[in-house]
Amino acid sequence: MFIVDALAMAGSMTWEILWALILGFGLSAVVQAAVRRSTVVRLLGDDSPRSLTIAAGLGAASSSCSYAAVALARALFRKGANFTAAMAFEIASTNLVVELGVILALLLGWQFTVAEFVGGPIMIVLLALLFRLFLRSRLVDKAHEQADKGLAGSMEGHAAMDMSVGGRKLLSRKGFTAVSHVFVMEWAAILRDLVIGLLIAGAVAAWVPDSFWQGFFLSDHPVLGAIWGPVVGPVVAILSFVCSIGNVPLAAVLWAGGISFGGVVAFVFADLMILPILNIYRKYYGTRMALFVFGTFFAATVGAGYLVELIFGVTGLTPTDRSARVVEAGISWNYTTWLNIVFIVLGAALVVRFFRTGGRDMLRMMGGAPDTGEHADHHHMD
Repeated sequence: MFIVDALAMAGSMTWEILWALILGFGLSAVVQAAVRRSTVVRLLGDDSPRSLTIAAGLGAASSSCSYAAVALARALFRKGANFTAAMAFEIASTNLVVELGVILALLLGWQFTVAEFVGGPIMIVLLALLFRLFLRSRLVDKAHEQADKGLAGSMEGHAAMDMSVGGRKLLSRKGFTAVSHVFVMEWAAILRDLVIGLLIAGAVAAWVPDSFWQGFFLSDHPVLGAIWGPVVGPVVAILSFVCSIGNVPLAAVLWAGGISFGGVVAFVFADLMILPILNIYRKYYGTRMALFVFGTFFAATVGAGYLVELIFGVTGLTPTDRSARVVEAGISWNYTTWLNIVFIVLGAALVVRFFRTGGRDMLRMMGGAPDTGEHADHHHMD
């Protein structure tokens, strides 16, 4: 029965967020189809506030898959983008995307979506300051030498694909095809982490009593809990192996279990530090830079969690309701069902277009080599 309960909980979560996922990936696909990859590289030449702001904005319009974001950041770095700007782009690619905000609002409440868009820029600013203080040009040069070796990480082919057509063609047949390609490839990239995240969240919600989390997160001691949460949140994220938006269902379970508000924010933002991605950093940039990235990312994540906790506490926006909807099992005939039907039809239309215009070949290439990049421009755009 334990397994049945966990699967039932995971299924209920999936049904609750399905329409929002399709909407989020659809909006992201439209933006990515309009923004050309070459534009991104040209605008990220230094670590000035202007370049970092542009990096954050372009990252927010990019992939929500953590592995693809990491691979794309290296590709930008190899082509001439500043390392700090490339890392800012990477953070924004997973922590400032529309679909993450939609899922956070649906499962946890609008305050968490606001916290995403407040905390994400804070994390980027903190990281930039840490890089400015401690990152030496010699280490960057060594990282560049290692990056130029082109060692494979994960989702290399997906990160290398530039499926954009430019804003002017977005309403054309080629534009619709480009949107369908980005939409399905984003789903393909994120699906594994999303399924794992839902299964883990379902198992934790069904099997682990709230009393365990309340003790672990010091929820009976609000001040200590607020200090402990942003530190332990990233640790739980690192050990969970779940990244991208796949960690939101588990974040909802942790929130219901008593972790602090800032702890939830830090947990969600730690998706770029899970163990498999740390190993990819080692391959991409060398061991020393991988350790430097981990240390600075961890510090920036914890700092963002603390500052969000402080800002929301001072303004009175910290939510108090911990009955996260994600842990309420059951499917009923309500607005969620109607929205799911509408967006499933929309998603199906995009999937059909994808497979009618060379999509199978793209799926086969999504795990390809880092240097196969621009080969993925559309050959079947009509």
